[in-house]
Amino acid sequence: MENKYKNWILGRIRSFVFSFAGLKDMLKTQHNAWIHGAMTVLVLLVAWWLGLDPVKFGLIVLAIVGVWVAEAFNTVSEVVADIVSPRYSLGAKRAKDIAAGAVLIAAMGSVLIGITVLGPPLYQRFLEMLRP
Repeated sequence: MENKYKNWILGRIRSFVFSFAGLKDMLKTQHNAWIHGAMTVLVLLVAWWLGLDPVKFGLIVLAIVGVWVAEAFNTVSEVVADIVSPRYSLGAKRAKDIAAGAVLIAAMGSVLIGITVLGPPLYQRFLEMLRP
């Protein structure tokens, strides 16, 4: 029984190692992931600076996660399309374009959430800063 438990734990550790290797690969090869990373840091810093309540902060986190998940699946679709169709293929192009469109939808949605959640308190903070 102990060996079975030990193997289970080692399997979970390996799956985390593989997951982090995938994230590292995405960050090394996908320039848009760098933009997502910079925006993630910026938005989280602004949310912290504004002292958002937990619900609003949670909405921001969900928006960020949605964009990262979309980017990860977009990266996977590009890799798979390139493996299946190493030469130019209209089908592979369509798959890549549609996956990129999904990232765009997630990014636009996150911008709308950001404006809705961060906009009013950010506006108030700037008004406070301008008052003598």
